[in-house]
Amino acid sequence: MSNTVLIIGPSGSGKSSSMRNLDPTTTFVLSVLDKPLPFKSYKKNYIPIKGWDDTTGNYYASDDWIRILKCIEMVNKNRPEITTLVIDDMQYVLANEFIRRCSEKSFDKYNELANHYWQIINAANSCRSDLITFFFSHNEVDNTGRSKIKTIGKLLDEKITIEGMFTTVLNTAVIDGKYQFITQNDGFNTTKSPYGMFDDNAIDNDLNIVIEKLTEYFN
Repeated sequence: MSNTVLIIGPSGSGKSSSMRNLDPTTTFVLSVLDKPLPFKSYKKNYIPIKGWDDTTGNYYASDDWIRILKCIEMVNKNRPEITTLVIDDMQYVLANEFIRRCSEKSFDKYNELANHYWQIINAANSCRSDLITFFFSHNEVDNTGRSKIKTIGKLLDEKITIEGMFTTVLNTAVIDGKYQFITQNDGFNTTKSPYGMFDDNAIDNDLNIVIEKLTEYFN
């Protein structure tokens, strides 16, 4: 199974900028919002694909869950040179579909939204073992004061628990002006990582560091 990592944090806390040092020749970015990436020369390094048979592009934008599944399948099967897949920002897969369907009065839409989200995570978890997939998502604070992944409806929280589908969950933080990833749970968030994977409770927000630690630990 593929290594999948969930990175949670508020807007502007360093999720997207953590891609800045990735090698574009081995990285594919699946952008849900198609917003500019927050680092220099991203347009030169991340070229939109022109179709599912395109083996030169490394960027695709869509918030449609079916197209996202198709893109994950394409990267997994047809792009063996890609070893890092980034899905930014996963939360809007739920939010955008919810807004488009807000006039529907039936509660069935919440079940369908949850199912679409669940299918995307399962698809990434089922990819080849050399592919690391990063899911970026916003956070929210629940009624106990704990920071968790932001969702819509109760099914994903009560019946599935999204963080439980990942072995590694990192939270973003800005500490003394430095953008960092928190690697261990402090009792007020859903951060988790395998015992001994990271030496420190806070590391630079650099996906290359996370990839290095994952590779060393599991291999």
